Amino acid sequence: MKAVYPIILTPAERGFVVTVPDLRINTEGDDLNDAIEMARDAIGLWGITEQDAGRAIPAPRTVAPAHEANEIVSLVDIDFDAYRRATDLRAVRKNVTLPSWLNTLAENAGVNFSQVLQDGLKARLHVADKY
Repeated sequence: MKAVYPIILTPAERGFVVTVPDLRINTEGDDLNDAIEMARDAIGLWGITEQDAGRAIPAPRTVAPAHEANEIVSLVDIDFDAYRRATDLRAVRKNVTLPSWLNTLAENAGVNFSQVLQDGLKARLHVADKY
């Protein structure tokens, strides 16, 4: 799922405080670039946490939230599926069953079973191998 959320950047003593009004979350960054990147990370983490809990990610309500004169309003795009692939790198154990003769051939050839399974799943699911 892809989305674009408005953020409010409030100048601070050092950098910016970032508010994502639609999600009621905050973060901060040392400069404008860092603040926007931190906002994207906060939105991504918040979103996949909501998905994992079985809750829907709300759509943005507006692109122009109320803000003070010294604040900057910007938009941050996020691809929640790509964010999950890039950050959720936990290993999960799976047991598989295969014929004994095939297991013997593979072991004798030094096959890495985990890598072969990953490669096969990526090919079957048409998943890019960039993560």
